[in-house]
Amino acid sequence: MPESRFLELAAARRSIRKYKPVPVERAKLDICLEAARLAPSACNAQPYKFIVLADPAARKKFCDAAFGGVYSVTKFAAAAPALALVVAETGKVSAWLGNQLRDTNFRLVDIGIAAEHFVLAAAEQGLGTCWIGWFDAKAGAKALGMGAGKKIEVMLSVGYPDEAPAPRPRRAAAEFSSYDKI
Repeated sequence: MPESRFLELAAARRSIRKYKPVPVERAKLDICLEAARLAPSACNAQPYKFIVLADPAARKKFCDAAFGGVYSVTKFAAAAPALALVVAETGKVSAWLGNQLRDTNFRLVDIGIAAEHFVLAAAEQGLGTCWIGWFDAKAGAKALGMGAGKKIEVMLSVGYPDEAPAPRPRRAAAEFSSYDKI
């Protein structure tokens, strides 16, 4: 396979659950947000907002609400120096129509693409991240004073890794892809 800096970056990225107690520089978070901004979306709807919680008091308020009870298994994220919350927003009518006709939630697809751009930009800068979907989104939103009709779809913990997880096994390309046939 030809050499690819992107494939090296994608292969090196890991889900990090332990972080050094070092703040993440705002300039690095801004690069991650710019990468997310550049992500493609259906009908260019960009149906999301990223809320970065870098202030310890704001993070604590959110985490105290979001990681209680059955959600405590992901409480490790509270130790991350920053959290990026990806909030679903209303998209364009054309994207909504496409959702209906194709029975596909393009808003969630768009959020996934933008969040992955954020994650890969973070990895390029030596930051670790972890995608987190298991948290009390309603309680977290309420703690932040988020208005009705807004939903935190995903959270990304962000910081300098304090662990080096081994690579996870991946299927061979031939197991999940083909050319010109089913």
